[in-house]
Amino acid sequence: MTDPATARRDLRTLPKAHLHLHFTGSMRHQTLLELAERDGLTLPDALVEDWPPQLSAADEKGWFRFQRLYDVARSVLRTESDVRRLVREAAEDDKADGGRWLEIQVDPSGYAARFGGITEFTDLVLDAVAGTAREVGIGMAVVIAANRTRHPLDARTLARLAAQYAGRGVVGFGLSNDERRGRTADFAPAFRIAERAGLLLAPHGGELLGPESVRTCLDELHAGRLGHGVRVAEDPALLDRVVAAGVALEVCPVSNVALGVYSDLTSVPLPELMAAGARIALGADDPLLFGSRLAAQYATMRAAHSLTDEQLAGLARASIEASRADDTARAGHLADIDTWLDTAPT
Repeated sequence: MTDPATARRDLRTLPKAHLHLHFTGSMRHQTLLELAERDGLTLPDALVEDWPPQLSAADEKGWFRFQRLYDVARSVLRTESDVRRLVREAAEDDKADGGRWLEIQVDPSGYAARFGGITEFTDLVLDAVAGTAREVGIGMAVVIAANRTRHPLDARTLARLAAQYAGRGVVGFGLSNDERRGRTADFAPAFRIAERAGLLLAPHGGELLGPESVRTCLDELHAGRLGHGVRVAEDPALLDRVVAAGVALEVCPVSNVALGVYSDLTSVPLPELMAAGARIALGADDPLLFGSRLAAQYATMRAAHSLTDEQLAGLARASIEASRADDTARAGHLADIDTWLDTAPT
C-alpha cells in the first residue's frame, strides 16, 4: 500500500501557466544540434558535449558568456519553418509538463535582420503561436520585450509595435537582459506607450540586482508583473508593497542558482515569499541553457523546501491568476487544479 505520508501527486499533471519563457531559450537541445548540423554551424562545446553549460552572472564576464551562448543559439534560426518548429515544440513541452497557458517572451529586434524586419518577424511569430495553440491544445500569447543593453529609443519602437498588436496575440511588454546595465528609469517612456495600450507591464528586476531594482520597476515602469523579482524577499516592507499591489513574481529557481544569484536551490527564498502572501508563478526562463523545463521548477522547489501538494497547487493557481488567459479559460484551469488536488496521490 502507498504510505500517505510519503505519497506525492504527479507534478506533470498539475495544471499550470508558464509566464517566464524566452523565445530562443525555449528551444530543445536536440533541435539546436539538428539545425546547426543542417547549416554546417560549429557550436561551442558548452552547447554540445558539455551541455547544459556551467554558467554564472556574478560579474560582467559571466553574463557576457551567457549572452554569447544565447546569441549562438539564436543564430541557428534561419527559416520560417525553424521559427514555427520552435514555437510548436515549446508548446508541446509545456503541455507535457501540465502547462495550460504559455506566454512566450521575444525581442523581435534580435531576429529582424534575418526575417525582414521587426513587424514581419512579429507577424510570423504570432501566426505560429495561433496555429500551434489550436493544434497542440494549449493557450498561448506573446510578450514583446525590449533589450536594456540597447538605446531606450529602440524600446519605444518595440513598445509601439507591441501596442499595435495589443489584443491580437500580444498581451504584454517587458524589459530583459542584464539588469545591471543602463538606467531602468530611462525606459519609462516606452512603458507608458505600452501602458496606454492596455498591455501587461512585465520588466525583469530583482534578480541580479536587489530590492532597489524592484522598487524602480514599480515606481518608474509601473510593473504589473516582475520577471524574477525574487530578491524582494530581502526587503520585507517592499515585499509587503508588492503583495498589497498584487504584483506577481515570475520566479525561476533553477536559473537563479545557475547564474549564481543563490548558491543552491534551498537558498531560493520561496518559503519567505509564500509566507508573505506573494503571488508567484514559477518559470523555466531558458531551458536550452539551464537544462530544466516547467514541471522541474515545481519538483525542485518541492524537494528543496518540502512543499506539500497543497502548496504546489497554490503556486499553480497563482500562475493561472497572474496570466493573461481570458476569464473562462482561467476559471476552467483553476477548477482542474482543484480536481488534481482531489485525486488521491500514488
